[in-house]
Amino acid sequence: MSSERWDHSVDWLVVGSGAGAMTSAIVAHDLGATTLLLEKAPVYGGSSAMSGGGLWIPNNHLMDGVGISDRYDDALAYLNAVTGGVVPQARLRAYLDHAPQMVKYLCEKTRVELVSLPEYPDYYPNAPGSRPGGRALEPKSFDARSLGDEFLRMRELAVQELIMGRVAMTVAEARILFCKSPGWVSLMMRLMAGYWLDLPWRFRSRRDRNLGMGNALVGMLRASLIDRGIPLWLTAPARELIVEDGRVAGLVAEREGRTLRIRAEKGVVLAAGGFDASQVMREKYLPNPTRAEWSAANPTSTGDAIEMGLAIGAGIGLMDDAWWSPTTLVPGEARARLLVIEKSLPGTIMVDKKGRRFVNEALPYNDVVNAMYAKNAPDAPTVPCWLVFDATCRAKYPLGPFLPGAQQPDWTLPARIRRDYLKKARTLDALAALVGIDPEGLRATIARFNEFARTGKDLDFQRGETAIETYYGDANVKPNACLAPIEKAPFYAMETFAGDFGTKGGLLADEKARVLRESGEVIAGLYAIGNCSAAAMGRTYPGPGSTLGPAATFGYIAARHACGKE
Repeated sequence: MSSERWDHSVDWLVVGSGAGAMTSAIVAHDLGATTLLLEKAPVYGGSSAMSGGGLWIPNNHLMDGVGISDRYDDALAYLNAVTGGVVPQARLRAYLDHAPQMVKYLCEKTRVELVSLPEYPDYYPNAPGSRPGGRALEPKSFDARSLGDEFLRMRELAVQELIMGRVAMTVAEARILFCKSPGWVSLMMRLMAGYWLDLPWRFRSRRDRNLGMGNALVGMLRASLIDRGIPLWLTAPARELIVEDGRVAGLVAEREGRTLRIRAEKGVVLAAGGFDASQVMREKYLPNPTRAEWSAANPTSTGDAIEMGLAIGAGIGLMDDAWWSPTTLVPGEARARLLVIEKSLPGTIMVDKKGRRFVNEALPYNDVVNAMYAKNAPDAPTVPCWLVFDATCRAKYPLGPFLPGAQQPDWTLPARIRRDYLKKARTLDALAALVGIDPEGLRATIARFNEFARTGKDLDFQRGETAIETYYGDANVKPNACLAPIEKAPFYAMETFAGDFGTKGGLLADEKARVLRESGEVIAGLYAIGNCSAAAMGRTYPGPGSTLGPAATFGYIAARHACGKE
């Protein structure tokens, strides 16, 4: 082929700039491949930067340090049990074979520093092969000073993962603060002092340079790209794959007003996220009702890479599913907020239009939204539903955009929030009338729930009976960390939506991350990872970090395969 037909040429071409994309680029570079990342947004990091930054990695090398052992066979038994045969065995085994290698590689060869979370359990503790913790890894805090001005080109962390929308924390710190565990006051003071005393930076930007969660992971990976001189082009959307002689040879992209044909000698890996922000694709594939604004994911994830794959005959799978989580829409905020912790806190319940509970609210967030859709009915909608709580809960815990009422009383809230968002009334009947819930149903539900709270036994949904349910409960509340009576006026309700932080459906991929046709035939030269691909975890959510863990792992696998190492 004549080189004049190409505007640019590399060995390994990565579409996207999240954790999976960056991992793949680093590994390919270290194996001697020239590498380029294309990001269509003016900021890098994608949904990874907005996320909690965790990676679910069975049998990882950091577990021994927290006193938890793991076995390959146990992890496989667990994945087989929770995925229920949806995912091919070869793909599950590839994940378990390579995920620990990937993590060790990042920890030894890059700026990435991870810690094991010994108390963050697998999401299905009763399944065979589960572990009470240790498989969930999170990045340590990362000092963004090492990135210089490149830090300001990183996508910002989701607002619900920041204290007061400003101050960063780790996952472990978030749990301490939300649940008011011992030492939470001193932790809060330390984090706030670090933020406000970062001078003169504080006069330049409101962003915290003590990075946590997804920003920390992306910051570490971005620094590792810079160390290697790996180029990352921003505002450079990929538009079309180029196929020659039955193989993906490169793609068409746009940059600085130019249309470029970029050759990829070893392959193209699509790592650009799902279709969370595409209303058209959501309505076509996901359960209805669905709205793009209910998603807390990357606003530029519009399914472009999936459409590019479809255009050359790729197969797709799991398009009707997502990484679900209840969300709330706060006036004036650009993205929905996830309600991960609030639904487990003692003194909150979720109810339908008839005022009835319909789910164990403390279940993994993925399962809660599945229940919202399963129970949704014309006469008793659960999409959306309402999160209901009382004055005691409001005073004690952070909820949605609010600090505990003891620190942020209602009268200090902006008028728009008090008027349009936080529904509040002196009686349950008045609250029901305010939000359109059947008052008799709500009264009966709360009376029954209050009895459960006093005995510690939820006879309807068994809330608070597993380790994952109590993880975000309040250990100081007895006899059940997830149950407290709803009885003190005023009473509150927040509208709750069937949200997500990414879609699960995408291009079919095999155990090497190679894209497949519906027939199972490999499309040579094309790979897909993360939310561009049909989820390697199937329709389930095995544990914290089950999105980024597979994305980074299959990015690692794809790069090694393209470079002849797999």
